[in-house]
Amino acid sequence: MALTTNELFSRIKPSQIREFDELFRSVEGCIPMTIGEPDFDMPENVKRAAIKAIEDNASHYAHTSGEIGVRKAVSEFLEKQYNLHYDPETEIVMTVGATEGLFAAAFGLLNPGDQVIIPSPYFPLYSYAVELNRGECILVDTSDTGFLMTPELLHKTMAENKNVKALFLNYPSNPTGATYTKDELIALADAIKQYDIFVLSDEIYSEITYGEKHTSIATLLRDRTILFQGASKAFAMTGWRVGVLAADAKWMKTLFLAHQQLVTTGVTVSNRAAEEAFRNSAPDVEKMRSEYEKRRNILVPALQEAGFEVPALKGAFYAFAKIPAKFGTDDKAFCREIGMNAKVGMLPGSIFGPGGEGYVRMSYALSTEMVAEAAERLKTYIASK
Repeated sequence: MALTTNELFSRIKPSQIREFDELFRSVEGCIPMTIGEPDFDMPENVKRAAIKAIEDNASHYAHTSGEIGVRKAVSEFLEKQYNLHYDPETEIVMTVGATEGLFAAAFGLLNPGDQVIIPSPYFPLYSYAVELNRGECILVDTSDTGFLMTPELLHKTMAENKNVKALFLNYPSNPTGATYTKDELIALADAIKQYDIFVLSDEIYSEITYGEKHTSIATLLRDRTILFQGASKAFAMTGWRVGVLAADAKWMKTLFLAHQQLVTTGVTVSNRAAEEAFRNSAPDVEKMRSEYEKRRNILVPALQEAGFEVPALKGAFYAFAKIPAKFGTDDKAFCREIGMNAKVGMLPGSIFGPGGEGYVRMSYALSTEMVAEAAERLKTYIASK
């Protein structure tokens, strides 16, 4: 018998996000608006907590669910910020980034052939988590509904598919910047209640909203929601790999086992740093959120002036904009042209699935000066064509 590898990986492509990012970073002077990573450093108090953890020899295994201190801090944070009540002993697991939490959830919930609805455009990781755990993705184009899943779209999708196990939600959204109002979420939750499905809700950008405060779907559908949170975006801790998986205890028994088989436990020093972040970093989070909002307010008018159509950007730090009509709809060619000539790196919307064709995603998690310069370059180049 010939040696082979897992056939499921034949469906997985290398990250096109990284491919375009590496291309534009090789262009001298190009401003890379490609990667969704805060440009801020993590708060000073969190640095000190991490240093103290090292000095205290926190180099041994943590509990599989994470140190109890950080789980209590997360529990208190979720209650204070979003009126969510999760028992730190039985309903919260600290994961190695939200990514591991997503895979643990898919690993623990899906049986072969189970279908998962994913509103599109979407972050590619979601479909990989489903497919690598032998599930089937049902991608739903939301470009005509403000890049949001609506009750009508849910009812239509459920009628057309008979094996649906779960609905993925990500809001505020990567890549679109869209998010739900409380009333929109209530209407969607009422529709979800009509079906026996889980809600896999990635709310990693919940602290970065502009306008109405974030409402978690778990406040409306706690018994069936698997909630993903983390420290990467709110606290600028992407490299520390701190994720949060929260769910009702009856589901967490299985999710805990999935997490345990994937990684055994998270990183002890990261747990200690995250405990401080979740407890005492609210002023830093607000400072960063305010700066993102200023950058959004620089970028959006410039894009509109240049001929882009820009849907409402209510959260996260991404602009998802429709290419000016005179450039056609080939978003990959457009990104290459702009990257090489205007020296502004952005991502083609089509890599984020149905509904993304003809759009581009720009991350404004860059300095205000760089965002302003990118905006001027775009206006100048597009006006010259």
